[in-house]
Amino acid sequence: MTVIDPDTKAGWVPEADEVGEEEEMPLSLRLSIADTLTLGNATCGFMAVYFTTTGILIPHLSGDASGMARNSAATAVILMLCAAVFDLFDGLVARKLRSSPMGAELDNLSDLISFGLAPAYFVLVYGMVARDAHERVAAVGAIVVLLAVVLRLARFSCVTVKDGTFQGMPSPFGALTVVSIVLLELPFEATLLAVVGTAWLMVSRVEYPKPRGVLAVAVLGWIVSAMGMLAAWAFDAPGGQALLQTGCALQIVMAATIPLFATARRVNTFRDNRREARAAQLP
Repeated sequence: MTVIDPDTKAGWVPEADEVGEEEEMPLSLRLSIADTLTLGNATCGFMAVYFTTTGILIPHLSGDASGMARNSAATAVILMLCAAVFDLFDGLVARKLRSSPMGAELDNLSDLISFGLAPAYFVLVYGMVARDAHERVAAVGAIVVLLAVVLRLARFSCVTVKDGTFQGMPSPFGALTVVSIVLLELPFEATLLAVVGTAWLMVSRVEYPKPRGVLAVAVLGWIVSAMGMLAAWAFDAPGGQALLQTGCALQIVMAATIPLFATARRVNTFRDNRREARAAQLP
């Protein structure tokens, strides 16, 4: 039915409005299953900051020595591990099913919260509560970690690398290495140097393999094992401290050895290329 507007004498068709109301939501605003996992990543990162503040920083500032710090530190790190699980699965789900047009942006923003802000804040709070730490120097280390993740994520969006590899230490791996260094309770100077070294590895050109297939299963198994070690430490289980130190040490050893293997592989590749070039020049 057409209705005549008395002012303009123009026809108005109600069906047109009905069609507009039923118009589908733009593809750019739809959330996929992978995007939901990515938002879980961001939520875990924010909650890690929350537990670091309420369970470690505030009790320290108020002089409350109720033992909350150990439980909250473990909870904060477990939440970062959960964020890493979400980050692992959102990529797998996106490849198997689909991702929305804003999936890549959501992933970068979530990674910045969980693997940039959360570990950097953990370092900052460590500098405020540890006995032998220097707050301002620790703040510089925290800023270095945060900026390294920002630069790494920005480069990831702009630079294309060969399939199956990352350029620089992946931010989840870097974040877990940073908190492992802090939990290991090394002297302050050694802790800060190791944290800055980890930040450098995140912006370096060292190639790291992407967690796919068997490697993805191994990464997931390692994350679950780390959660168990943290829970044992938090509840003061027998051997919990030793388990925590062992897990942190293994994380740091992996972070240190992967670049060595990658460098050795690049050197061997360079030598092989030179030999092939020389052989091609011979008559």
